[in-house]
Order: sequence, then structure tokens, then C-alpha cells
Amino acid sequence: MQKIKSLMTRQGLKSPQESLSDLGAIESLRVPGKEEFRELREQPSDPQAEQELINSIEQVYFSVDSFDIVKYELEKLPPVLNLQELEAYRDKLKQQQAAVSKKVADLILEKQPAYVKELERVTSLQTGLQLAAVICTNGRRHLNIAKEGFTQASLGLLANQRKRQLLIGLLKSLRTIKTLQRTDVRLSEMLEEDYPGAIQLCLECQKAASTFKHYSCISELNSKLQDTLEQIEEQLDVALSKICKNFDINHYTKVQQAYRLLGKTQTAMDQLHMHFTQAIHNTVFQVVLGYVELCAGNTDTKFQKLQYKDLCTHVTPDSYIPCLADLCKALWEVMLSYYRTMEWHEKHDNEDTASASEGSNMIGTEETNFDRGYIKKKLEHGLTRIWQDVQLKVKTYLLGTDLSIFKYDDFIFVLDIISRLMQVGEEFCGSKSEVLQESIRKQSVNYFKNYHRTRLDELRMFLENETWELCPVKSNFSILQLHEFKFMEQSRSPSVSPSKQPVSTSSKTVTLFEQYCSGGNPFEIQANHKDEETEDVLASNGYESDEQEKSAYQEYDSDSDVPEELKRDYVDEQTGDGPVKSVSRETLKSRKKSDYSLNKVNAPILTNTTLNVIRLVGKYMQMMNILKPIAFDVIHFMSQLFDYYLYAIYTFFGRNDSLESTGLGLSSSRLRTTLNRIQESLIDLEVSADPTATLTAAEERKEKVPSPHLSHLVVLTSGDTLYGLAERVVATESLVFLAEQFEFLQPHLDAVMPAVKKPFLQQFYSQTVSTASELRKPIYWIVAGKALDYEQMLLLMANVKWDVKEIMSQHNIYVDALLKEFEQFNRRLNEVSKRVRIPLPVSNILWEHCIRLANRTIVEGYANVKKCSNEGRALMQLDFQQFLMKLEKLTDIRPIPDKEFVETYIKAYYLTENDMERWIKEHREYSTKQLTNLVNVCLGSHINKKARQKLLAAIDDIDRPKR
Repeated sequence: MQKIKSLMTRQGLKSPQESLSDLGAIESLRVPGKEEFRELREQPSDPQAEQELINSIEQVYFSVDSFDIVKYELEKLPPVLNLQELEAYRDKLKQQQAAVSKKVADLILEKQPAYVKELERVTSLQTGLQLAAVICTNGRRHLNIAKEGFTQASLGLLANQRKRQLLIGLLKSLRTIKTLQRTDVRLSEMLEEDYPGAIQLCLECQKAASTFKHYSCISELNSKLQDTLEQIEEQLDVALSKICKNFDINHYTKVQQAYRLLGKTQTAMDQLHMHFTQAIHNTVFQVVLGYVELCAGNTDTKFQKLQYKDLCTHVTPDSYIPCLADLCKALWEVMLSYYRTMEWHEKHDNEDTASASEGSNMIGTEETNFDRGYIKKKLEHGLTRIWQDVQLKVKTYLLGTDLSIFKYDDFIFVLDIISRLMQVGEEFCGSKSEVLQESIRKQSVNYFKNYHRTRLDELRMFLENETWELCPVKSNFSILQLHEFKFMEQSRSPSVSPSKQPVSTSSKTVTLFEQYCSGGNPFEIQANHKDEETEDVLASNGYESDEQEKSAYQEYDSDSDVPEELKRDYVDEQTGDGPVKSVSRETLKSRKKSDYSLNKVNAPILTNTTLNVIRLVGKYMQMMNILKPIAFDVIHFMSQLFDYYLYAIYTFFGRNDSLESTGLGLSSSRLRTTLNRIQESLIDLEVSADPTATLTAAEERKEKVPSPHLSHLVVLTSGDTLYGLAERVVATESLVFLAEQFEFLQPHLDAVMPAVKKPFLQQFYSQTVSTASELRKPIYWIVAGKALDYEQMLLLMANVKWDVKEIMSQHNIYVDALLKEFEQFNRRLNEVSKRVRIPLPVSNILWEHCIRLANRTIVEGYANVKKCSNEGRALMQLDFQQFLMKLEKLTDIRPIPDKEFVETYIKAYYLTENDMERWIKEHREYSTKQLTNLVNVCLGSHINKKARQKLLAAIDDIDRPKR
């Protein structure tokens, strides 16, 4: 069956006739004929048996067509042939063939109607194909006729029209190409004035070139346009760099529009920051180089090859300040340009945001917002970076020169410039300028140590040449009138830092960038301000032709020193009668209150040295006000000025070893501690340097100043001048005045003092400044100790007989002598007051000292008595009461100092043994000698010897701890 199918496939479709004629080709297959079919059908058949026969056929018979059956069967024959087996095998094969033939015949008969029908359809198809061949032949013949008659002529016209259209398009393209080739000139012209237009034109040309890229000439033009675009970007970069020194809104707007067309706004911002950094470096280098070459006086190019740090070391002191000012001016221009750049972006960001809210392109808006966010962050970050570069450049310049040789005003001017620069930095990016502060702090501390050492030596020289004459100033004199304190007038409140700005501060909210945005430079004002401060304020501080002040002195000089009534009291005291003409107590009191002071002119008492110290304090405060990081150092040095002045006054007028032996506590423990501290920390007591001293000791000595010596022109030993009372008053009261000025300045000092150092300031005021007035006691005690002849008083008292038997009604002569001493003291005091105004506290202290010494002299005189009766004690009371009565007319001091000291001692005579023992233990203010004499005098009257021994033992117990 397989062979029949393959044969039919290889034969292909043929006409029915041909198909029938070719049936002989399959004769070899032994297809049974009709007779045979009939015989086969007629034969009885067992389908199951036939199927078993077919199934028993070896599989190899159903393989490929190339299978050789004969060869296969022959090869199967055994080596020894058996006829019977061969015949049996042959019969089997015949049965199998017959079963197959019968099966094939059945299948053929079954498919024969379909075969016949298909042959008919094939025949019909062949007939239709023949008809189609005839139709095609006729159509080709008619087409040839139409081609010859119509098509060739018409289509020729169409082809020519198409070619014409192509040529027109080519001509248009060629004209466009020609225009593209001529854009170079136009681009060069536009680059000078219109960057956005040039870029727009270049981009359009590139777009057009991409349209005609199939032309070979366009590839070269496209490359040229790309080079032009790169050239435009380079010129844009140059234009962007010009923004750094001179910001122009129109110029910058065009540059930004150009970068936006290129889609490189972020790149532009990166480049801008690089240009600002480069501009800072180039600017400072050129400014410093210009001054260095100018001062060198030649055109040597070696300076141009130096690093900036090395170049700064070649700036001369004379050109240092102008160079610094120009340096700050140039840096200000760079920072102002950056500030205005930020302003431009803020303004345009707001405009873009408003326009974006109206638009609908969300993708473009997101990209724009991203660019704006990037630029904003970049600009904000650039603020700190640029200010850091500025600080480092100025720091290098500051540290390149030793400023310790500068004059004070020049150094203050340098500080003022740097202070203004730090203010710019704070407004620029909120920076505290730590780099600048540290560099100027180093220079300031170095400068200030040298300056302060020189000023201390000058102060010692002033003190040693000071004659302690009154420096006449107006009664309304204030340290704020000195130009050193002018900076304080703009801000009196310590809570507000004093303004360092010489410009008008009418609007405190206006920043420097807002003020100078349209023009000007804040560092130009500084130079003008320096010239304005050179006026001599001291010219108006002395006495001028002020009639009121002159008349005040003339009126005071014309007054009598002592009232006539007071003189008469001295004349009439022998009789005990009052004066013939007496004034009321109130009138006398008011007259005496005006003694030793100018009631109309209360000008401060100070000397030239005091004024010099005040000026120094003002200069120190200027520096501290400008540079707060060194506030502690400055205040420490200011305290040394006051310490040295106080120590000098004490050394000149108050040092007396006998003072402390009085036991009156004239020098408080606080004052003694302060003086000891000053002597240990500030005073160099060594006469010559020890060559074997260690380096540390040598450094410590550098910080100290030799003790000053009083000028030989100042005489303190003359009784006529009350032992230099005028000089002592001027010196002491000038110290008190200086202390008052320090008290006035305390809030300002406290405002700038670092919090961790404020305990030092508080201690300085509580332990040193407040002790200035305490120096009055020891200084005026020396005058009081010599003003009256206390020894003469003791001699007169020793001649008095105290063991009288009757009560006396007349006081002793020593009382009159003592009162005459006080009268003499009063006259001398008035004489001194003609030279120098003696303030009421000073006169009170002098009177208090003299009275206290007189009372203690009286007690000492009573303690020298060998014998004394009750009547003698009554006489002592009479004498003392007479003394008090007359003394109260001479002075307003109430109560009389040490009055109880005398009265208690006199009354102790009447105490019993037990009361006296208790009294001795309670009154330790009396000396051992005075207490012993009291016991001895009482012996025999109301104290026996046993009681005397007991009391003396008690006195010895009290005295033992003192020893």
C-alpha cells in the first residue's frame, strides 16, 4: 500500500487518458484483476484468521521501499536446505501474500468511487487552465497595442514632472545649506551682545543640518557648528567669570538664559563658584602685588612668582593699612557680587514659580523645580565656602606682618577694618568668623602685651615725675568727653554692644549689603572716620574764661579762714564765758560745712597722670570693644594699670610701718591683701637681674614693673604745708576719682567679658577698686600724726597734780594747749584748701584722725599718772568735758571719735574689784600699760594688794595671746 502511494506521488497529476494508460506501471505490483477479485471475494474468508496472517508478517516487510525482499529471504536460508521446510515456508508466504492481496483488493474496491470522482475533477481543472491560457494570450496582445499607442508618451511626461519636483526640493536644500554656511559671521556678531540669540541660532542650524545629513557637505558643516557651540560655551564661561567682580543684572540675565537654552544651568552654577574662588585668589594677589611692587620701587618680576603667603611678608608697615583697606574693598566687591547673584536667583525663582502655577506642563515643571532646588542649595553652600576663602586670605595677610611695632591708632584702625569685615561676614552667611577672630586675637595679644609693657613703663615714668599738682578741668568733666571714649556715646547701654560703625545708624535693620548694594564701599568710610577722630578733645578740658568758676575761686579766697566768733572763743576761754557776739549754731554749722571745699565748683581732683591712665583705659576699651575675644586680656591689663596706680599712691604717701602698731585697723585686711597681691604679681622688687635665674623667672620678671619712687620735688616733711597735705589730697582723691571711673565702666566691661572670666572682674572690683577710698585712712593718718604736738601734750599732763583733796572748778592748761593745736591745724587746713579743694570726706577723716589721736594721747597721759584721788578723777572729767565743748565748735563730726574711750577709762577708776576684773576682760582696746596703771592707781583707795595681784594676773592673761 505504501508503495502504491509513493508511486502515485511521484507520477503527479495527469490527464485521465494518461492516467489510464499508465496503469500498466503498477502491473509489477500484481494488483488482482476483476476475475481475481471475484475469486478472492468468492473464497470463504475468516477476517480474524486473515488479520492473524497479516500480523504474522515480519515487520521488516513494512520498512522503506529500498528493502530487498529476495536478498532478505535468501540470507535467512539455513546452511543446510530442507525441501519440506522450504515448501512449508513458501506456503506460509503465499498465504500471507494472499491475505495481503485480499486486503488490498478490499481497500481498492472501497476507495474506487472516490478515485473516479477525483479523476473527473482533475480533468475539469485541466480544461479551465487551458481556457485561462487563451485569455492571457489575448490580454498580452491588447497590452502591447496600448503601450505602443498611449503609455510611453504619457508616462514620459509624468517622469519629467517628478524629476522637476525633485530638483526644486534640491535647490531649496542647497539654498538652506548655503544659509547654514553663512551663519558663522552672524554667530560671531551675536556673541558680542546676545548669547541666548546666538545659542538659539546655533541650535536651529544644528537641527537643520541634521535634516540634510545625507549630503556629504553637511557632515563638515555639522562638525563646524559643534565647534562653534563649544566656542560659545567658552565665551559664556568668560562672561560668567566677569560677574564675580562687577555684577550686572542685564549681563547675568543673558548668561543665565544662554545656559538654560543649553540645558546646563547646574553646570553654570558649578562654574560660577569656581570663578568666585579664582576671583578671590586673583584679586588679593593683585592688590598685594601692586603695593609690594610700588614699595619696592622697581619693576622686578620676582614678586609675581612668589606665593601669596610669601608675598604678604614683603608689605611694608607704611603701606600695610592702605593695602589692607584696598584688600577689603576688593573682597567686598566680590562678596557683593555673590550677594546680588543670590538676589537675582531668588527673584527669578519667585517669578518662575508663579508662572509654573499657571502652566500645565508637569514634567517640565518638575525638572525646573529640581534645577532651582539644586541652584538654591549650591548658592547657600557657596556662602560659607566663599567667606571661608576670604577669611583665609585676610588671615594670611594679617599674620604676614608683625603688628607689634605699629602705633596704637594704626593698630586700632586695623582692628576696626577687621571688625567691619567680620560684620560683613556675619551678614553674608551668619558666620562668627572664627578664623579671623583667632588670627587677629594672636596679633592683638602679641601687640597688646608689648604695648601694655611700654605703657606700664611710661606710667612709672609719669608717676616718678609727677609733682601731684591739680590738673584743672571743668566742673562737668566726664571721661566721655575724651575722644578715646567717643565710641561709647553711640551705645550707653551695656546690653547693646557699642557700635563700631562711623556711618549713620538711624535704621538699625539695614544691612551693609542693602546699604551699599547700589554703590559705595563700607571700607572707604573707615578711612574718612580715622581722619575725623584726630581732633584734640583735651583742648576744651582745661579751665576757660568761665566767669562763674573764676568768681567761685575769688569768692572762696576772699573769705576769712576762721570765723571771728571762733577766734573770740579761743580768746575768752580762760574765763569760760561765751563770745560777746555769737552766731547761731545753724549758721556756724553751715559756714563750717563749706570749709575746705568749693561749694560752687566741684571739679574732679585729678592729675595729668590720672588723665593719662584714663586715656589708656579708653584705648584699651576701644581695642576690647572691637575685638571681644581678647576682652579678658585687655581687662586684665586695665586692672594692672589701676593696680600700679594704687600701689604707687600707697608707696608714696601711705606706707608707714608704725601705722599698724596703733591697733586702730587703719588698713583693712582687704586692703592689705590687695597690696600684697599687687606687690607679688606686678612689682619687680629685685634691683638687678640674677644671671643664674631660670628662664621662667626671667619671663615672670618681664611681666613685672619696678616699684616707683616719689619725685624729689615733692616735699612731705614741712609742717607749714601740713606735711604735703595738698599733694596727698591730689594723689589720693585722684585715685578715688579713677576708681569711680572704673565703677562707671563696670557694666560695659561686664558686657564684653566672657562668662567664664566674669569672676575675675567681680573680684577685681570687690577686692581692688572698692579699696581705693580705704587708702584715705592710712595716708591722712600720717598727716594727723604730725599735725599736732602730742608729745608736748604728754609733758604738760605729766606736770599736773592729780592727787588733789578738793574738787577743782578750773580745767588744766594742757586742755588750752591742745585746743590751740587744733586751732593751728584748722588754719593750716584752710591754707592748704586755697591750693587744692579738700572734699568733705577728706576733711572729716583728717579731723577724725586728729581727734582720735588727741583722745588716745589724753588716755596715755592719764595712764602715766602715779597717784590719783577721786577728786583727781573728777578733774580729769572736767578737763575732758571742757575739751569736748570747745572741740565741738571747731568741727561738725558727731559723735566725737573715741569719746567713750576716754570717758570709760576715767570712770573705770571707781569700779570695785569684781567689776574691774570683768571690765578688764571686756575692754581689750586698752594697752597693758594703761590697764596696769589703772590698777596701781586704785591701790589703797578701794583695792587692796591681794586684789591688785589678781587684777594684774588677769591683765597678764589678756596680754599673753598678743605676745
